[in-house]
Amino acid sequence: MLETFEITLTPFNRKRMVRMYLPDDFKTSGKRYPVLYMHDGQNLFRDEDAGYGVSWGVADVLADIGLEIIVAGIDCNEERFGRFNEYGPWVSPGLGKRLFKVDEELGGEGKEYVRFFAEEFKPMIDANYPTIPEESVMMGSSMGGHITTYAFCEYPEIFKRAASLSSAYWFNQSEMEEKIRSSDLSLAEKFYMDVGTAEETTIINAQTYIDSSLPVYEIMKRKVRDCRFEIADGGIHHESAWRARLPEILRYLFD
Repeated sequence: MLETFEITLTPFNRKRMVRMYLPDDFKTSGKRYPVLYMHDGQNLFRDEDAGYGVSWGVADVLADIGLEIIVAGIDCNEERFGRFNEYGPWVSPGLGKRLFKVDEELGGEGKEYVRFFAEEFKPMIDANYPTIPEESVMMGSSMGGHITTYAFCEYPEIFKRAASLSSAYWFNQSEMEEKIRSSDLSLAEKFYMDVGTAEETTIINAQTYIDSSLPVYEIMKRKVRDCRFEIADGGIHHESAWRARLPEILRYLFD
């Protein structure tokens, strides 16, 4: 079943929709469930809610593979460049001009967004649903994958497993590499990352996505005991591509 409710992102005093997937019998089964935390919640479940008309189809995928988990997704900030700001842990100097020809700096709110996610949102979910608190996984794509990687490094004792699809590491390349390099990931268990060979977004081409992912993987695989990197032949920067890869990723994360 799907459930929605509104929360306030307290660091920014912004209202935001939460979209949840819950096993149909979660109230009566007596079971407790792992939780998959995701970004871009509007794109997760229903095509009619998705920003580009196609969702990840998370509920359908879970039913198809028979995986019983709770999924909690927070909608992204759709105001102007808000998504870049909340999902960017550091400011990316000059990127506003490069991407959108505007004299505005992008990024810088991601650290507070992740702090809210780990220290306020997750405890709220644990308090109100039959979760297994120590089994919390995070996943995101593009800028959502970027902020997932940061959260994995900042809170490895909470989000011990994570998946970063088609990540926009180019947004904070050097900072992200240093963050991974300097983080204590001894408690981390699994990290999945991938990139398609046909990713294209604004002025960012497919080779840039690949070139920005490779050094991240080289650092991450030395820090995490189980690290997996896939290059998806023909993979595009779109929910339909992430949906196609989702079953295998979920099996990996929750095995």
